[in-house]
Amino acid sequence: MEQSLLDIRGLRTQFFTDDGLARAVDGVSYSLERGETVGVVGESGCGKSVTALSILRLIPDPPGKIVDGEILFEGTNLLTLSPAEMRRIRGNDISMIFQEPMTSLNPVFTIGNQIAEAVRLHQGLSKKEAMNKAVEMLTLVGIPVPERRVHEYPHQLSGGMRQRAMIAMALSCNPKVLIADEPTTALDVTIEAQILDLMRNLQHELGTAIIMITHDLGVIAEIARKVVVMYAGKIVEQAPVEQLFAEPNHPYTQGLLQSLPRVDKDATGAKGRLQEIPGIVPSLLNLPQGCKFASRCPKVMPICEEEEPSLDQVAPQHYSACWLNH
Repeated sequence: MEQSLLDIRGLRTQFFTDDGLARAVDGVSYSLERGETVGVVGESGCGKSVTALSILRLIPDPPGKIVDGEILFEGTNLLTLSPAEMRRIRGNDISMIFQEPMTSLNPVFTIGNQIAEAVRLHQGLSKKEAMNKAVEMLTLVGIPVPERRVHEYPHQLSGGMRQRAMIAMALSCNPKVLIADEPTTALDVTIEAQILDLMRNLQHELGTAIIMITHDLGVIAEIARKVVVMYAGKIVEQAPVEQLFAEPNHPYTQGLLQSLPRVDKDATGAKGRLQEIPGIVPSLLNLPQGCKFASRCPKVMPICEEEEPSLDQVAPQHYSACWLNH
């Protein structure tokens, strides 16, 4: 059987704070094949971004620490590499588009300089070659007049342009894996559609595998092949995208889908309000015993509050962590 491009196994990332221990990522496992898009969804604070930062070993230490698990990239465990070896992979083989481009781009350097720096560092190009590559990348992501834009600063670009510049920077070294952390959150709907089209086209042209982190199931439906649903640091459901939308198994996934506005009918099947998931995500500093979703679940049973369910197969390629499957 062919080896996965990226294989996360039993990852646990914790934060040791003054208020106690926060289990931000608690035993997460999923894989990414070559050229595949995996969507990672869940509410804010469920561990999506911390998982991504763990892959790149960018967890701030202290207070954060990867305490267990393996992250295998082409068979090599990234957690065993030296900082210098990790720097060679970060930005070259595995790139990341961060959540907010205005804070991720350096305000005192031009867009061209920021793209060229990554190319010079990893590809060994001269200053002039690197700047030509920066123009080429801005052209690729659809920025008009790229020869002029390379000399502009982040504040001179619109939100959509900055996001495209971030994508250009992330793709400049032709990475095998692109991690996109909420790449369309701050954009209006038309720009969002353009960015998703762009990522799909670039994936088709370059063969890049993508981990798409978002809380927007509409984005997932459009771009992902496989979906990982996270809640309170754990995976509660994992399935191919069509199967997840057609037959969601976990009550949390069902709640997420029922809270989506629909054109054909509303979430109740009739005219009325959209359904919502009651309550809030439990604090990672004080997680309840048993299933972490029990306090918000409409189908809760006594065992849910006592024991935590394991992630079990409920259909081919479909896994869910719920006592209703037992």
